[in-house]
Amino acid sequence: MTQEHFKLENVSFLYEEEAVPALKNVSFTIGRGEFVAVLGHNGSGKSTLAKLLNGLFLPSEGTVLVSEMDTKDPQYTWDIRQRAGMVFQNPDNQIVATVVRDDVAFGMENIGVDPKDMPARIEEALTTVGMMPFLDRAPHLLSGGQKQRVAIAGILAMQPEALVLDEATAMLDPSGRKEVFETVARLNREQGITVVWITHFMEEAVRCGRVMVIHGGEMRLDGTPKEVFSQGELLRSLRLDVPPMARLAEELISRGIDLPAGILSVEDMEREVLARCR
Repeated sequence: MTQEHFKLENVSFLYEEEAVPALKNVSFTIGRGEFVAVLGHNGSGKSTLAKLLNGLFLPSEGTVLVSEMDTKDPQYTWDIRQRAGMVFQNPDNQIVATVVRDDVAFGMENIGVDPKDMPARIEEALTTVGMMPFLDRAPHLLSGGQKQRVAIAGILAMQPEALVLDEATAMLDPSGRKEVFETVARLNREQGITVVWITHFMEEAVRCGRVMVIHGGEMRLDGTPKEVFSQGELLRSLRLDVPPMARLAEELISRGIDLPAGILSVEDMEREVLARCR
C-alpha cells in the first residue's frame, strides 16, 4: 500500500463565474497517518482544497490522487469519498435524520453497506466519539460540539482512511471546539487515520504535526508548527497571526527577556518561565 494518502500535482481550480483561479499550481503530498493543519484567511482557497481532496470538485488543471486513485476517473468516485470522509463547518448541514442512530446509518446506506452489519458499525462509531449514550436522541437537542461528533461518527461508520475537516470547529464555543479537536486527534493517534484539519484557529494548528498556509490560492508555507509560526512577519503579511503564546514571546523578547524561538503553547511558555525562576 502506498504511503502517500493525498498527492496533488500542479493543481489549479477555476470557478466558472470567476476570472481568477481559486487555486493556482498547487503541489504537495500528505502521507498516511499525518495530521496536517491548513491555514489561510477567508477566500484563500482552503475550502476549495478540501473539496478537491474528497473528489467533490475536480481540478481544472493538474491531478489529485487519493490513495493513488485519480479523482477525475469516475470509476473511483465512491471509493474516494468513502476513503476520504468530509466533515463540514456546520453540523446541521450534515445531519439528515431525526434520530442519532439513523443519521449515522445514512452514509452507510449510500455506499451499500449490508444492513445486518450496520448496528455494529453504528455502535462502534458512536462509542469512538463518545456519543453512544445519545443513540436514540434527536440531533436537534444536542449541543453544537455533540452534533459535530455525530457528524464525525457518520463518517467513521463508513470506515474511512482519512478525514478532511473544513472549519469543523468554526461555529462552536471553546468547549465544543476542544471536544471535537480532541476526538479527531485521538482518532489520528490511536487508529492512524490521516487528518486534514482546515482551520483559522492558530491554537489548533499548533497541535498538528504539520502546517500548510495558503494565500491567494497558492501554497506559501509548509512545515512543522515551529517552522511556520517562527515566521511571524510573513504570516502577518498573509493576513494571519501567530498563536497567542508566540505573540507573548515576541513581546517579551522585544523587552529584552532572553527566550528561545519556537514558543507556541502555554506549556512551552511555562517551561521556559520556570527554567528562569530556578
